[in-house]
Amino acid sequence: MSWVLGLGFLLWSCATAATGLMHGFVSLLIARLVLGMGESVAYPSYAKILAGDFSVRHRGIGNGAIAAGQLSGPAVGTFIGGILMARFGWRPFFIGLGLISLAWLVPWFRWRSPAPVPAGVNRTRPDSHIRAIVQQRSLWGACITHFCCNYLIYFLLTWLPYYLVRERHFSMDQMAQIGGAAFLFCAASSVVSGWVSDHWITEGPSASHLRKALLVAGLAGAGLSLMLCVVAAPKPAVVLLFVGSACYGICNPHLFAGAQTLAGPLAAGQWMGVQNFMGNLAGIVAPPLTGFLVGRTGHFFWPFGVVGAFALIGSLSWIFVVGPIEPVSWPSASQGSYGKTMA
Repeated sequence: MSWVLGLGFLLWSCATAATGLMHGFVSLLIARLVLGMGESVAYPSYAKILAGDFSVRHRGIGNGAIAAGQLSGPAVGTFIGGILMARFGWRPFFIGLGLISLAWLVPWFRWRSPAPVPAGVNRTRPDSHIRAIVQQRSLWGACITHFCCNYLIYFLLTWLPYYLVRERHFSMDQMAQIGGAAFLFCAASSVVSGWVSDHWITEGPSASHLRKALLVAGLAGAGLSLMLCVVAAPKPAVVLLFVGSACYGICNPHLFAGAQTLAGPLAAGQWMGVQNFMGNLAGIVAPPLTGFLVGRTGHFFWPFGVVGAFALIGSLSWIFVVGPIEPVSWPSASQGSYGKTMA
């Protein structure tokens, strides 16, 4: 898994640098597709590593830290990336970002040790073929929730700047500050949510109930805050945007910690590969659907309403479709049968 993540990151870095050298549409598209291929290894690899190296009582902070890194990227990109591109141009920025990122590979391969097999885990590889995984009802519930969570974040990533400038009439500098701060709230609350959940689990509450409650409260709170944001006055709307961002950060770590617990160390990579594929379909749906609704209505009321609706759907799926967040009983390959379907 160390090599998979490292090679994926190498591909991502090279494609990022190559983007700055492209001139035609086709070559630029190919570079971005290759970038996506490299990026696709990230969450299955994270899931495999955290499911193997971290106990249930420590996965909250592990996933919270990863979420903080993921969500800090847009914040830093908004604050610093815009300044650098304005000064040096977008091509040098992409080339520099890709080449500088390669430095991460040195400490990764130097200090990353092979993941130990956790105590109590059968060393015989379970029958975790994709057909066994897709039989799990909890997988499909997690996929629905993942799609809904991603719809919200893709909406903010692609349309928040336009909304703040065109509908709320903030300046470009104000937009950068507000948008960057929103993602920083996401990042900070992800770490806090992960740490608090691990602490509470250590004190005795059911990990399954706690992970479910925090995800539902965070996702529902984010959807409600963003729906109120679109009808509030400008200053309260900014406050609600920050509240919604913080709520999204609360739910984020538990989406992934739940998948790692359900799949277990030996099936976490495949499970997260399926879940991440389904969840990222939101990146195909959210930007054009928002553009269509804004084009037809001339404002953002309905786009924010759709975000709230998906937040509700994702919360209900996590409650009623995903079963108890407990390890699936995967049989060993020698048994020749597939895992039990979660009730």
